[in-house]
Amino acid sequence: MKRLQEVDPNLLANLKKYLDEEFFAYAEEELEKFWQRCMTDIDRRAVHTDREGQPRLIKYDRFGNDISEIWVNEGYKQTVKETYETGIVGYVHKPIPALGRVGNYIYSYAQGYLLSQVEPGFYCPVTLTMATAYVLEHFADERIKAKYLPHVISTGEVELYEGATFLTERQGGSDVGANEVRAVLCGDHYEIYGEKYFASNAGMCGVALVLARIDGSELGTKGLSLFLVPWRNDDGTLNGIHIRRLKDKLGVRAVPSAEVVFEGAKAYLIGDAKKGFYYMMEALNLSRVCNAVASIGIMKRALEEAKQYAENRQAFGHTLTSYPMVKETLANLTARQEVQTSACFELISFFDRVMRAPDHASEQEKAWNRLLIALLKMRTAEEALAFAHEAIEMHGGNGYIEDFVTPRLLRDAQVLTVWEGTANILGLEVLRLIRKYCIHETFIQTISEQLAALPSEIRVFAKSVESGLHELVQSLQKLHGQHEDVQTYHAKKIANRLCDLYVSVVALKEAEESERKQIIARLFLQHIWGCDLFDDEMLSVRYFDLVINETREDEKSINR
Repeated sequence: MKRLQEVDPNLLANLKKYLDEEFFAYAEEELEKFWQRCMTDIDRRAVHTDREGQPRLIKYDRFGNDISEIWVNEGYKQTVKETYETGIVGYVHKPIPALGRVGNYIYSYAQGYLLSQVEPGFYCPVTLTMATAYVLEHFADERIKAKYLPHVISTGEVELYEGATFLTERQGGSDVGANEVRAVLCGDHYEIYGEKYFASNAGMCGVALVLARIDGSELGTKGLSLFLVPWRNDDGTLNGIHIRRLKDKLGVRAVPSAEVVFEGAKAYLIGDAKKGFYYMMEALNLSRVCNAVASIGIMKRALEEAKQYAENRQAFGHTLTSYPMVKETLANLTARQEVQTSACFELISFFDRVMRAPDHASEQEKAWNRLLIALLKMRTAEEALAFAHEAIEMHGGNGYIEDFVTPRLLRDAQVLTVWEGTANILGLEVLRLIRKYCIHETFIQTISEQLAALPSEIRVFAKSVESGLHELVQSLQKLHGQHEDVQTYHAKKIANRLCDLYVSVVALKEAEESERKQIIARLFLQHIWGCDLFDDEMLSVRYFDLVINETREDEKSINR
C-alpha cells in the first residue's frame, strides 16, 4: 500500500505551510499511521456498516419498557474508539503528550479529511463532538465544564461522551426561529419538553446541545436558549428522552439520525439565556467547516478510485488512460481537488486563529471567517457530488454496482449539500454579511491586492479572474438599494461568484510554487471561467503525466 506522501503530497504541502516544524513532523508521522488504518481496517468496517451493519433502534426491553437504545456493530465501535484516541477532538482542547502543547484545528481537520475518505458517516458524530467541546469550553460555566468537558474530549483516559447538536424541529427546519421545544426552570436546572425531528448521533451521544425556549421568552431566534442535556442520568437510566424512530437515510448510514422526544429531560443552561442561538451558530460554523472537509475527502476518494480504475481497465486494446477524454477528466478532477483542498486549509488556518481566541479577533475578522466558511461549504459540497458522479461514469456499469465504493460515495456526498445549510441558506448568509459588515468591500480589496501581488508571469493567466472581479463590482453596485426580492434572488449567484474569485486566487498564488502548480492553476481557471470550444493547448493531455504522476518522463506530443 502506498504511503500518504505518495498519494496526497498536496495535503502535506498545505500542512507544512501552516504548522511549525515540530508540529508538522509529529503530524506527518501520526497522519501516516491514521491513513494506513483508514484505508484498511476502517474502510472494511465502513462497508459492513453501510451494507449489513447499520444502526438499529431497540425500542423496548423484554418487559416492555421503553429503553430507546441504539445498536451498532462491533466494528463501528472499534472505529469510534480508535478515532477518538487519535485526539481528533481532544487535542484541540488539551496538550498532545508527545509535543507538550495543545493542538489545533489544522491537525484535527487533516485527520477528518482522511477519515472522510472512508467513513464520512462516522465523521458526522466526530463533528458533533467537536462542536459540543467548543461550546463547553468557550461558553459553559465552570461547574458544567468541569463535569462534562473531560469526557467529551477524552482520548481514552476517561469514559468518552460523544456529543450531538439538536436544532431541527418539524415545523421549523432551517427556520430555527419557529422552534417550539420548551425549557422549564426547576431549581438549579431546567427540564426540556418537546420533539427534535432530525437528531443525528441520537442514542450514541453522552451529551447533547439542545436549543429550547424558556417559558415566557420572546418569539424568534432571540428567544432561544442553549442547554446541555445528558442522555442518561447518573444511575444509567434515560434522562427523560425517547427515540420515536430512526431516519431511513439515503446515505451516511453509519450515523443514527432520529426523531427524539423530550419528556422532562434534565438540562443545564449554557451561558447567557439570551445568546443560545448565537452559541449554536458558532457550533454550526465549526460544523460547516467539517462539512467542507468531508467534501474534499470524498472528492479525493472519488478521484483516486477513478484514477486506479482508468489505469487498469482495458478498452479496445488500450488502458482508459490512453484516451484523451479520459486524460482530460482525470487531470481536471485533480486540479479541482487540489485547489479546493488548498482553499479549505487556507480557511482552516484563519478559522483556527479566530475560533480558538475569539476575544482577540475583530468583528471584521469574524465576518471574514463566516464568509469563507459559507462559500467553501457551499462549493465543496456541490463538488463532492460531482466527483462521485464522475467516478461512477469512469467505471461505467461497474460504478453503479455496490461491490464498488462508488455508489456509497454518491449516496454519502448527497447529504453534504443539505446538512448545515443548503446553497440557498448559505447565499442568504452571504447577503447578511454584505448588509451588516460590508464584507464585499473587504473581499474586493483583498482579492484586488492579491491579484496585484502576483508576479507578471503568473498574472498573465489571471485575465478572466480580473474580468470576473470587475463584473462582481458592477453587479454589487446594481444590487445596492434594490427591493428585498431582487437581493435575495441574486444572493446565491453573488455567493458563487465570490467563491469563483476566492478559489481562483488560491490557485494563482500556488502557481508560483512549481511548473506543475502552474498547470494545475491553468486547468482550474479553465474549469471555473471556461475556455474556447476548440482548445488548441489541450493542457490536460499535454501535461497529463505531470499532473497525475508528478513526472515529465512520460510526456508525449499530443499529436502523436
